[in-house]
Order: sequence, then C-alpha cells, then structure tokens
Amino acid sequence: MDRLAGMAMFVTVVERGSFAAAAEASRVSATMVAKHIRSIERRLGARLLHRTTRRHQLTEVGRLYYERCKNVLAEVAMAEASASELQASPRGRLRLAAPVSFGSESLVPALVDYLQRNPEVSVDLVLDNRTPDLIGEGCELGIQIGELKDVNLVARPLKPYRRILAAAPSYLTRCGRPEHPLDLSGHECLGHAYWRTQGVWHLVGPENETCAVAVSSRFTTNQGSALRVAALHGAGVVLQPELLLLNDLEAGRLEPVLPQWSYMQTPMHLVYAPDRRPTAMLRSAIDFLVARFG
Repeated sequence: MDRLAGMAMFVTVVERGSFAAAAEASRVSATMVAKHIRSIERRLGARLLHRTTRRHQLTEVGRLYYERCKNVLAEVAMAEASASELQASPRGRLRLAAPVSFGSESLVPALVDYLQRNPEVSVDLVLDNRTPDLIGEGCELGIQIGELKDVNLVARPLKPYRRILAAAPSYLTRCGRPEHPLDLSGHECLGHAYWRTQGVWHLVGPENETCAVAVSSRFTTNQGSALRVAALHGAGVVLQPELLLLNDLEAGRLEPVLPQWSYMQTPMHLVYAPDRRPTAMLRSAIDFLVARFG
C-alpha cells in the first residue's frame, strides 16, 4: 500500500508540476510529498525529477516510471471497481476506434460476438488508419498499431500485427515466383501510399535475419483492401496483413510468396484513458478484447 501511495503521489507531482501543488491537491504537507518522492528514489536508486525553484522536470527514468505508474494505478482502480460492481451488467453505448483492415476483418466479427454476449450494449465503431484521438473523438477504447505516442493512455499489449507476401496464380505464372527477398526488386510490388518507407520492404526471415528490399510500385493506394483486389486481378505481389489475405489464400485465389519471410512484426495495443471507476461495459469490453486478441 505504501508503494501504491507513493506512485499516486509521484503521478500527482508530475501532473500538477510541483510539490506544493501536489500537496494542495492531496491535502497533505509539501514535506510529506517530498518524503514520498525521496523514498521512491532511494528504492529505485535513481533520480526521478530535476528540481527547480518553479517547476519539476522529469528525468528519463522518471518519465518511464511515470508511464508505468499510470498503468499500474489504472489497473488497480479497475480491479477495485470490478470487485465493488461485480453484480452490475454491462450496458450503454461503446464507441471505439480501430485501423481499417484490422477493424473490418478481425474486430467486427469479435464485436458481433461481444454484442451477443451483452444484449444491453451497443457499439459505435470508427474505422480510420490515423492514430486514434480517443478524447477528441469521444471514444472509450482504441486499437493502435505501431509506436505508442500518448503516455496519458493506458496501453494493453495485443498480439503483434503480421504482414505477409502473396500474389495471384495468374501473376506467378506470368512473371515467375521469387525465390529470395532480393528477387522482389524485379517484380511488380503493390504499394501502400501511407507507408513511410513504401519504396523499401523490411522483411524478416525464419532465423530472424533481416533483408531490406528496394521495390517499385506502379500501383499504389491508401487502402489495403484495394491492394488485395489488385493482387487478385494479377497486378503484382502484395504485402498486407495476414488476416486480410487469409480467406483468399485458403481458397487458392492468392498464393503465398516467400512464405518463410514476413514484414517486421508491428506492436499492437488496446488503449484507453485512465478511469478510477470504469463502467461495467468498459471493463467487460477491455477483458473481452484482451482475451480475444492478446
């Protein structure tokens, strides 16, 4: 309990900007606030704050510790709320944001299952490849693929996002099958217009070896589903999420290309704002999505 109290006090100091402001918000003395911070720094063996006369600034260790404290305190609050509201049934409207391909191919079927289990909940799903602005868009939950940028959100890790290579049988008959990633430089490669490195595909092999391949794309678009359709019509080799191509691969409409190689796996997280008393609906949705995709 002393550690949790210290974490909570440290978070308050960071968010209020000074010991005095944290003391006022917590209704304790500034001396007590300083005692909490010194105790944590002694235990960690590192300084958390650069202290000035006006404001305290985080050290690198302090920044990382602050992010972890936010997550821990949010989880503790959720556990306490779960215990006190054990009999409450989920109800209300759940608004969440997710990337287009993952949302339409994987999340939608999962949400249909969730709705069947929770008849008093309705869902409003926003599909957009931008990083979700949960507060600005009024969303309780978001699925984020890639680097986490907002340290004020709680992030629960999900299975990494995997992208694979595939092409239509007609294309492979016409142009041949690549035997090594470097062979892709001589093929038509379907490019995603929003990829920051669309001219280079960074692939990982069976022994975790890496290969950066320069590719050319005569056809680009900003939607993975459109790249899939282009690949189905024999336009070239596509590099897209496995979940988007799985049905076509199983049906033989597409064939794997370099099946032992894939794009660098990308981390994926379920993100949400800290809430000291989350609703039964929010708790149930978080638990369901982590169990399904974690």
